[in-house]
Amino acid sequence: MTFFTALAQALKKTRRVFTGAANAKNLEDLEAVLLQADVGIKSTEYILDKIRNSNVENMKYKETLAKILKDIFTDSRYQVPSTGLQIIMIIGIPGSGKTTTIAKLANLWQNQGKKILIAASDTYRAAAAMQLGIWAERVGVEIVFSEKGQDAGAVAYDAIQKGQSGTYDIILIDTAGRLHTRKDLMEEAKKIKRVCQKFRADAPDEIWLILDATIGQNGIEQAKTFHHELHLTGAVVTKLDGTAKGGVIIPIAMELGLPIRFLGIGEHAQDLQEFDSEMFIQALLSD
Repeated sequence: MTFFTALAQALKKTRRVFTGAANAKNLEDLEAVLLQADVGIKSTEYILDKIRNSNVENMKYKETLAKILKDIFTDSRYQVPSTGLQIIMIIGIPGSGKTTTIAKLANLWQNQGKKILIAASDTYRAAAAMQLGIWAERVGVEIVFSEKGQDAGAVAYDAIQKGQSGTYDIILIDTAGRLHTRKDLMEEAKKIKRVCQKFRADAPDEIWLILDATIGQNGIEQAKTFHHELHLTGAVVTKLDGTAKGGVIIPIAMELGLPIRFLGIGEHAQDLQEFDSEMFIQALLSD
């Protein structure tokens, strides 16, 4: 199965909603389509204003929508540098798919010849390190384990220290799933970030928020708080294969200005795709 075929299959439920864009008789119909796909009020109004100003003829909303989306999405592909140790911090709410995303990233980059180390800094959930350890063994990468209640920053410190002394290319730091309203856990995440900066002032190199597409617009408010507190560098959108709310990717890019790094389109280790805006738009709007 090609990347495009897999993506189109994952977007099947969302695409069913977006097919209404081709059949919309007026802007009110198009507005209903966008809101149903969880594009959100602000981004929907932006798109509608763009269409009004473009003097669309014969209600060719689908073609115009494709052009607008192309302008919204920036080139967001993450390129692993050829030299130097990359430190990537992964955050998200409970159940967003953090652990499996870390495993998928490790699997992807290891297959590209990179040496990966995982830091099990989710010390809040008893089974977190064990679950991550199972995934690490499955994809064949090393892990710095932790115990429930252990200082999360200390685990990250040990992992980075090990990473610097070895020949590792990337350290993936797992963190406890936290709601954006949990100030104590948000402070813990900020502490992990400060620990990274003890090794290098500009570390971590990346801080990615894992967003569950099935929760739609609720994820935007979460992302705003995480972004404000931690200065995110990107988002990974998961569980696209199980929802009709895939349109939530649009406000993530437009309202938050966050590059979409990867898309999770299934449960297997290989079910992670780099975000390609042209491929995504084509898969979203194809018949």
